[in-house]
Amino acid sequence: MRRRIPSTGALVAFEAAARHESFTKAAADLALTQSAVCRQIAGLEAYLGVALFRRTRHGVKLTEAGEGFSRQVASRLDAIEQDTLGIMASHGRGATLQLAVVPTFATQWLLPRLPHFMRAHPDITVNLTTRTRPFLFEETTFDAAIQFGEGSWPGTDARHLMREHAVPVCSPALLRRISRSGKPVTPQEVVRLPLLQQETRPYAWRNWCESAGVDGGNPLAGPRFELFSMLAQAARHDMGVALIPAMLIEEDLAGGRLVVACAHSHRSAHAYHIVFPERKAESAALRLFIDWLCLQAQSYRAAAGLE
Repeated sequence: MRRRIPSTGALVAFEAAARHESFTKAAADLALTQSAVCRQIAGLEAYLGVALFRRTRHGVKLTEAGEGFSRQVASRLDAIEQDTLGIMASHGRGATLQLAVVPTFATQWLLPRLPHFMRAHPDITVNLTTRTRPFLFEETTFDAAIQFGEGSWPGTDARHLMREHAVPVCSPALLRRISRSGKPVTPQEVVRLPLLQQETRPYAWRNWCESAGVDGGNPLAGPRFELFSMLAQAARHDMGVALIPAMLIEEDLAGGRLVVACAHSHRSAHAYHIVFPERKAESAALRLFIDWLCLQAQSYRAAAGLE
């Protein structure tokens, strides 16, 4: 039975035109003439029986149907491209895993350990793409995701990795200014400093203060940063004190670029998990990676004396 699928050329032209909302820019992207792109889009609209663009005096705009279809087409084309690059790179041998990861966890904790997996499984290629927010696997090419949260997404399975144990850190210069004769800094003294906030942990300082028995101040005030790496950079430049899990700043602490301002830490209610669609559960390559990752996390927790 013949599949009811438009030509690949028409879909590629549509994706480029939708991304730019411009036939001219799409033509430049694809090394085609504008008229060729127009013909491809017109043919696609005729095939579907649906208008994908509104033509105006100022150019083109996606219709509501066009917006939804463009997201689906872009996702499918991305998947085809990744599969193509994967088989070209491996010459048909081995497997490729596409992982979505939260940025700082990936760069500071996962990447230093990943060579161990690569040496043990040279036939498996692991590709990492950063994602800071939850998403639907059906709309992406990802095989799994390492995310921070409850680990319960509909239609997925998850394995627990570790919780965050956040400690207040700052530059050595800032600590010298507040530490009296080298005495340990108290939680009450910490909260009098400018508090650097992490955008995805808006109540982190409030929770830390409650667990430390600190009253007063405004634990919600202070400049906000999207990533822990940005938070650490701000702390290194004397902008204030940041609440960061020690596992994400191991090199900064070892190198003396950051110091622990107060030893009191707060354990997060949520945790890092590796999450994957149930349909991927039988992937041998993914099972190998998940088993390895969980063992790495278990070893780290034991060495750090964590739960």
